[in-house]
Amino acid sequence: MNRLKSFFISALTTVSIIIIVWAVFRLVQDGISVGWVGTALTALPIALYLANLYRFTTARTSRNLTGMVAIVAIGVLLAAVGTVTDTPQGGLALFLAVGMMLGTLLYVFWYSRLERPLNQTLVAGQKLPTVSFMDVTGTAVSPADLAGEKALYLFYRGNWCPLCMAQIREVAAQYRELAQRGVRVVLISPQPQSHTARLADRFEVPMLFWVDTDNRAARRLGIAHEHGVPAGFEVLGYKSETVLPTVLLVGEDGRILYSSQTDNYRVRPEPAEFLRVLDALA
Repeated sequence: MNRLKSFFISALTTVSIIIIVWAVFRLVQDGISVGWVGTALTALPIALYLANLYRFTTARTSRNLTGMVAIVAIGVLLAAVGTVTDTPQGGLALFLAVGMMLGTLLYVFWYSRLERPLNQTLVAGQKLPTVSFMDVTGTAVSPADLAGEKALYLFYRGNWCPLCMAQIREVAAQYRELAQRGVRVVLISPQPQSHTARLADRFEVPMLFWVDTDNRAARRLGIAHEHGVPAGFEVLGYKSETVLPTVLLVGEDGRILYSSQTDNYRVRPEPAEFLRVLDALA
């Protein structure tokens, strides 16, 4: 199923752009048509939404994207009206509109869901299992190196993931607040070391950037995501397997104080939530 998902998002993006271009072409060729306006309205929301994500400013969305789904539904209704008011092209317009509606619903209610059960090994109160990583210089590191300190471990999918990048920016913006509470920030990804080094260069705050070589630690922790990288990103140096977005706040004794195991890649905790947990435990 994950393999199918890896192709789905690339296909949805491509198809939405093609349908927008075709709808605009028909409107230019044939004049204003209710059906083609409706078709364009079904494809525009997902295309604009995905384009906006790659501005790397959105760290989370609503779970069901109700506004976007409502706009797409209106587009389908207009396309349906077009089968009555327009030329024979109205049937094609409705067909494409319904297809985009289906694609949007699949994105919201299927693709976005990670289908991960709660990992009892990583819930609050459990001891963080022994795992090891590499830093950006190639030196072996592990949570044991931070024994006696609180640490926030943020497992992110890679530089290619816009929500991950926005989430990291949020955490960086709150770094001082976290540091004042004695928390070290550790960002972990299975992406190539060179990619992580480039990401580390973007930030002036002293966060730790670790690499999970071959996703070994993620597999041990039960948070590996097979075929979690969209198809085609292999040409940029990424492997098909990544990590499920996970945040762990670990105490000085190595026990987990807080665990976020989101079941939807678009729904992620805000830094304010980490601060509330820390203040409650103070």
